Amino acid sequence: MPLNEQHAGRERHQPIAASVHHPDPDAYIPCHRLPEAGMDAETAYELITNELLLDGQARLNLATFVTTWMPSTAARLMADTADKNMIDKDEYPQTAELESRCVTMLSELWHSPESETATGCSTTGSSEAAMLAGMALKWRWRERRQQAGQSSDRPNLVMGANVQVCWEKFCRYWDVEPRLVPMEGERFHLGADEAVAACDENTIGVVAILGSTFDGSYEPVAEIAAALDRLESDRGLDVPVHVDAASGGFVAPFLQPELEWDFRIPRVQSINASGHKYGLVYPGVGWAIWRDRAALPQDLIFNVNYLGGNMPTFALNFSRPGSEVVAQYFNFISLGRAGYTRVMQNAHDVALQISAGVAELGPYRLLTRGDELPVFAFALNEDVTNYSVFDVSGFLRARGWLVPAYAFPENREDLSVLRIVVRAGMTHDMAALLLDHLRELTDELESLDGPLPHRKAGPRQAFRH
Repeated sequence: MPLNEQHAGRERHQPIAASVHHPDPDAYIPCHRLPEAGMDAETAYELITNELLLDGQARLNLATFVTTWMPSTAARLMADTADKNMIDKDEYPQTAELESRCVTMLSELWHSPESETATGCSTTGSSEAAMLAGMALKWRWRERRQQAGQSSDRPNLVMGANVQVCWEKFCRYWDVEPRLVPMEGERFHLGADEAVAACDENTIGVVAILGSTFDGSYEPVAEIAAALDRLESDRGLDVPVHVDAASGGFVAPFLQPELEWDFRIPRVQSINASGHKYGLVYPGVGWAIWRDRAALPQDLIFNVNYLGGNMPTFALNFSRPGSEVVAQYFNFISLGRAGYTRVMQNAHDVALQISAGVAELGPYRLLTRGDELPVFAFALNEDVTNYSVFDVSGFLRARGWLVPAYAFPENREDLSVLRIVVRAGMTHDMAALLLDHLRELTDELESLDGPLPHRKAGPRQAFRH
């Protein structure tokens, strides 16, 4: 969870009458401590909704991968089930049944050889799912080492420098050495040769990303697995693959069904995905699926009975809402394969429309086009010196659009880009409006006689991915 810090001098009281109709013009509530007396529900509702008007418009947020639109029926279903505790499977057995059905559907979608007896679980999001998968990798590696009479005190995990921060958290929290393969030149994610070069007898696994948050590209999972096959043949090192399909797990099966990235590849042992990204559910729900029962060490599973029945559980937290799982099942049965294909194809077409429009503007060069994930990144041409991608991001924000600008990681810190994420709810008309605004502000920036003043102080950072 993010850490919050209080700052000295912040306004400590909020007038009530200034925001809502209230009979006492001098009434106020403290902002940072529990009020002595409460207020009626309608007044509290108005007060909070007035504050929330200061948030950005979620549909215009092109920085986030997280779902910002669902049909009203899904929102109503989530409200109806907001009181259900996902962990309490004895009290809410049908909610647990819907979770089990989702796990089975995903196992089949990702070609698990044991999909009918699927091994997996829902989580609070892909980050927790990644942690669980990482733990399984470490436990299996440690067991192999101990059975062979070898030390197991120096595990490492191989991944590209473009991984989401959850993997660095996993390594720090579970005492695993992160072997981050740096970007190089125009290679912005992990390659097969680079992955193998970083492996040794202490490698618990290789993480391959199906949809990099930096540019939306897929890492070559099949090539990485084939290179690891050769490594095992040559040196006897059996290194499993985990696929972080946080976004791509709900895109590739529908837009690129011929692409082999999942359990069709024998070396892939586990997959995580975010139901609240291209799974089309409001946050937060994720999924962790293992190839088969053997891929998940039983030592990681706890059985508890104090909620009324004996329940196996594998999670980092305990109580959490069941409504997102219900909403995921709603999407699965209401959309089906055809519906998911239709939604993803529309996002794909809109992404290509925007990227083609950006390429035509002149000052920009595309790093990706949005033809894998409906996500693409673009940079300014090297001859542009009067403004930066951070200026473009700021000008777009003034028009209501949130388009992140950020520098790439170590070894390509010289490269700063803008990224656009197209999700369900983004239409061709909205895309045309975005391009109109980008064209207008680009014309304004191109007309500058010299650099914007802040450029002399160096580039700014904005919107880390």
